[in-house]
Amino acid sequence: MCEKIIFDYSKLKGRIVEKFKTQGNFASINQLSDRSMSLKLNNGIGLSQDEILKWCKLLDIETAEIPVYFFKQKVSKLKQNKEKT
Repeated sequence: MCEKIIFDYSKLKGRIVEKFKTQGNFASINQLSDRSMSLKLNNGIGLSQDEILKWCKLLDIETAEIPVYFFKQKVSKLKQNKEKT
C-alpha cells in the first residue's frame, strides 16, 4: 500500500505571513477562499505547477529554492519511531 506523501509547508507559511501579513491576504491576492488556501497549505489539495510558479513570484522565492518551500516532506511520527528502533 502506498503511503501518502505529506509536505511540510511551514517555511512557505512563514514567507506568506512575512510578505502578506496573513494567509487570508495571500488567498485574496490569489483569488482563493480562505478554505481553499488552508486546504492547499495543509495537504488537503495539491498545488499545480502554475500555482507554484505564481506564488514564487509573489513571495520573491527563487526557482532554486522551490524544493525547500514546496517539496520538503514531513516525516511521520510512526516513521521516526521505526528509525529509532
